[in-house]
Amino acid sequence: MRTFRLALAQVNPTVGDIAGNTKIVLERIEQARDNKADLVAFPELMLTGYPPEDLLMKPSFIRDNQAALEKVVAAARGITVITGFVDGGSDAIYNAAAVAHDSQLVGTYHKVFLPNYGVFDEMRYFKPGSVCPIYTINGVGVGVNICEDIWYPEGPVSVQRDAAAKVIVNINGSPFHAGKCADREQMLANRASDNGLYIGYVNMVGGQDELVFDGASVILDGHGTPLARAAQFQEEMLVADLDVDLDFPRRVHAPRSQAVTGTEHFEVSTYKDIERPPIASHVTEPLDDIGEVYQALVLGTRDYVQKNGFSKALISLSGGIDSSLTCVVAVDALGAENVEGITMPSRYSSDGSVSDSEDMVKILGIKMRTLPIESVHGAMEGALDPFFKGTEPNIAEQNIQARIRGNLLMAVSNKFGWLVLTTGNKSEIAMGYSTLYGDMAGGFAVIKDVPKTLVYKLCEWRNTHGEPASPIPQNVITKPPSAELKPDQRDDDDLPPYDLLDKVLEAYVEEDRSYEEMLGMGFEAAVVERVMRSVDRNEFKRRQGAVGIKITPRAFGRDRRMPIINRYRGH
Repeated sequence: MRTFRLALAQVNPTVGDIAGNTKIVLERIEQARDNKADLVAFPELMLTGYPPEDLLMKPSFIRDNQAALEKVVAAARGITVITGFVDGGSDAIYNAAAVAHDSQLVGTYHKVFLPNYGVFDEMRYFKPGSVCPIYTINGVGVGVNICEDIWYPEGPVSVQRDAAAKVIVNINGSPFHAGKCADREQMLANRASDNGLYIGYVNMVGGQDELVFDGASVILDGHGTPLARAAQFQEEMLVADLDVDLDFPRRVHAPRSQAVTGTEHFEVSTYKDIERPPIASHVTEPLDDIGEVYQALVLGTRDYVQKNGFSKALISLSGGIDSSLTCVVAVDALGAENVEGITMPSRYSSDGSVSDSEDMVKILGIKMRTLPIESVHGAMEGALDPFFKGTEPNIAEQNIQARIRGNLLMAVSNKFGWLVLTTGNKSEIAMGYSTLYGDMAGGFAVIKDVPKTLVYKLCEWRNTHGEPASPIPQNVITKPPSAELKPDQRDDDDLPPYDLLDKVLEAYVEEDRSYEEMLGMGFEAAVVERVMRSVDRNEFKRRQGAVGIKITPRAFGRDRRMPIINRYRGH
């Protein structure tokens, strides 16, 4: 049996850290060489990190990444290395994959299909390629392409298959959202079986601002069956032996895309029989639906805090479910020693809001300080009395408490350099059920894209997975949610029930359903009108909130970009 040993380096680069990213590549090349791999592949734009955004406007950034590539090429001794970088110069730049062997740059692939939807803006920066090269490596035809290119049935994969490729290596910066991993692997299985060839799909892991990359790199045979799969949200070197003497039937002959103008062939290394014992590959089982979201929150929080150079995170603990989930995620991400809790009871705080927080922090082993706000609250009311006297109390008086807490949190953050993690969920943020410069004050919004109903599921999941066990008190999960800004307040006094609200929000925010379509789905007109009105008029508030982790298919911010001044109502 003639085998081709493929290694996929699932690693965590950092945007802008060209030197650090290059060091990762050099270390992993050595690991792949020790494994006697024929080829090792790294993720998309590995040397710059992904997405580099407007760093790509800096000529020095482009030059520095190309200088780093020279170090990678020099290190490719006795092995073929594929890594993502930025090619080109002043006239045009390309999202590119370099192919190096025996300290020579033997070829460069330019990404053909540039995504320009959702979180992607690649047409802002890059020029598309049009040539799909084949590299003969140890006697095996290998096609190289990048991320989006493999999603097109008539794209580079079919062109490279026609040019006698037996293996496709696709390098990626594919960001996570719930359910995407399963959909992505199904697409890859289809592409492998349609073309009857091996596919090695390498994806990065790590957090970058709002985005989280889940890894889940995979190697599939020509039937679409996984031969090896890496874990989600963890760095890993995935290695498998491919039997290149096997012939797989081709199910579909796709026409060539007009975006592809031709192919090129490069002889990298002729076949030689390498003495090496077979390597044991593993197929890691994917996480369940709730578990993958939880791990995305953990990794996104860890990388945002650590990559931005913060030592600790600070969280306001209310005894509610949102702050409890945020706190447990932070502890799992950073360690108990790097999470500081603070509780700021007011005249409206229930006994349980403090005691539930105390129970949780004992289990987690974190510090929690108590800072009552009654004296400040009274002083604020006195200062505002000349303005508010003679008016009926309303939301303005309630929000005084939230704004006091926000100011105190930011003062502590400013003093000690701790990053404040905000605790608002997607349902609240969508409806504007939050206070500017109050509970919205902070540096990172961990559950910003988590609907309230999913918050409950995540808490239940965490209580049965991981250590310490059951960190979230059951009373936190079962008691009615409340902002506790007035006597006996409950969220459902001010909002539709969350199980209903989240369904309407999903239809309007994530699916762009019209008013008429939502009525056709069985929602009451009054509820639909209220949700649409609240979502639209609170765009200004969301723009001033902290960035947070994307976990749904369409998050506020990078995905959903609506004007603040907007008179369109849709019905």
